[in-house]
Amino acid sequence: MTDGVRDNRDRRRYELDVDGQVVYAAYRREGGTDYITYVEAPPSLRGTGAAGRLMEGVMAQVRAEGHKVVPICGYAASWLRRHKEHQDLVG
Repeated sequence: MTDGVRDNRDRRRYELDVDGQVVYAAYRREGGTDYITYVEAPPSLRGTGAAGRLMEGVMAQVRAEGHKVVPICGYAASWLRRHKEHQDLVG
């Protein structure tokens, strides 16, 4: 489910390509903490679960890198509240 999520460090965002369209989570990184500032899905992908798949991939990468995450974006904060399995990553 997290396959395909990449950290585009040049653009400071995690990206997931879905049928040629990009869902992304913009971040600001300070030390070992990723501040998720915005999550965006193209209108045609909204309601398809694409942003949720992106967030699963973001959490997998954050965990693998030993980072913490702070959700600034309302969507990211709401998603994390619903996915308690990732609460240990919230910094």
